[in-house]
Amino acid sequence: MKKLYEKNELLFAVLWIILYCAVTIPIRGKYGDESAAMLAALAVIAAGIFAFVKGNHLEKKYGLCKWKGKAADYCFFIPMLILMTGNLWGGFGVAYNGIWQVFAVISMLLIGFIEEMIFRGFLFCILLKKDPAPAAITISAVTFGIGHIVNLFAGQANIETVIQVFFAIAWGFIFTFVFYKSGCLWICILVHGTVNALSKFALPDHNIVWEYIYMAATVIGAILYCIYLRKKPAALHDKQ
Repeated sequence: MKKLYEKNELLFAVLWIILYCAVTIPIRGKYGDESAAMLAALAVIAAGIFAFVKGNHLEKKYGLCKWKGKAADYCFFIPMLILMTGNLWGGFGVAYNGIWQVFAVISMLLIGFIEEMIFRGFLFCILLKKDPAPAAITISAVTFGIGHIVNLFAGQANIETVIQVFFAIAWGFIFTFVFYKSGCLWICILVHGTVNALSKFALPDHNIVWEYIYMAATVIGAILYCIYLRKKPAALHDKQ
């Protein structure tokens, strides 16, 4: 794996994305997010990614380090933290019973870690070496969003998948911009995992209107947030 990384970082990133989809999509389709099989598969993938990064001392490159901003600069993250709660805007409920809800929540947190590492870490960082920042940000964000089309193969409805793609593209821009400007991926991992986990606490029969409100708020919020972030100095390019 290290030899592939050293020889072709882009191929390394793409293969991680393919591996992640190839392993998790069939399991999700057959057993669901709440299954022990899903949790085990995600745990193995997350452990593999972390072991590779830690073993090769790449924590700083991929933003797995303490953010060095000042206390007042935490305002930087407020819009993202507000949008993070959107899955609860339509009401609170529990998707599964007992231990299955726990499995689902942990799986969602692991997905946050894995997807941030492969899309913002591996993919975006190598794109930033090759392309101007706007292009690298756009490719990372759009690839992340379009990648959710594979949920069709897990049995997800067409309209739900289309909504999820636009939703994910908006979040992709937010996460990539925040990582690029702050140099810290932990905050993106935390928010991404929380968004996923809270989806398992959304009211099961909530009004569809709230889903569209959340999607619209996320898209509009992403546009305004990224315009604001453009004015901030970038931290990540110093690491490339």
